[in-house]
Amino acid sequence: MRLTVVGCSGSYPGPDSPASCYLLEAGSGSGSGSGSGEDRPWRILLDLGSGALGALHRHADPLTIDAVFLSHLHADHCLDLCGYYVLRKYHPKGAQPKIPVHGPVDTARRMAKAYDLDENPGMNEEFDFLEYDGAVQVGPFTVTPVPVLHPVPAYALRVEAGGRTLAYSGDTAPCEALDDAARGADLLLAEAAFRDRDDNPPGIHLTGSDCGRTATAAGVGRLLLTHVPPWHDPADALAEARTTWEGPLDLARAGTTYDV
Repeated sequence: MRLTVVGCSGSYPGPDSPASCYLLEAGSGSGSGSGSGEDRPWRILLDLGSGALGALHRHADPLTIDAVFLSHLHADHCLDLCGYYVLRKYHPKGAQPKIPVHGPVDTARRMAKAYDLDENPGMNEEFDFLEYDGAVQVGPFTVTPVPVLHPVPAYALRVEAGGRTLAYSGDTAPCEALDDAARGADLLLAEAAFRDRDDNPPGIHLTGSDCGRTATAAGVGRLLLTHVPPWHDPADALAEARTTWEGPLDLARAGTTYDV
């Protein structure tokens, strides 16, 4: 399983990166999920936040994405689905087949309103909107959504393929559910939007030290920090994480690829 960081800026696109979007690729001939069983690369997106669709073109043809998984419906995690709707509807190759978009309750209506569309048909002719209800199989990927702590319905996403596991925190405050989602993962992709030294509101985001504590409690192989907002120095998140985590540690950067 290969992870490409398409966008990793927290809360809004920054000078060096779009907002949250992560491309996962794996090969399979299993025949499950959204294809016909041919041995080919399979591609899914975790989030498609503001500014990410343009950057995605550098890493994959957007028409080859097999499914999209939205952690929650804040703009920095989902808004470029509007542009993706336009691309799939009006592409010169013709209207594209539906692909699944998995997300929280009310995703179809919320995305239609984001583009000022009537709810019927909204984007339902381009996307097959599916509300989270247990694990989802797409080709070689098994994606398990885990409800976490945020002001809106939000999910951590545990992704398994080829005997490897990636856990993505989405946006969340510290909670046992996140520890469970990350348990034993080879890589934990965790948001570090807050800093310990600030007076942070409760129930919204993680600090770097929170990410380290989660990684330690869950026994992960590697910790990758993401979603640092442009107003913070990413070095602060790394320094905080190092106080609670002794294992491999890195900061997500747009365009970087990792083998999980």
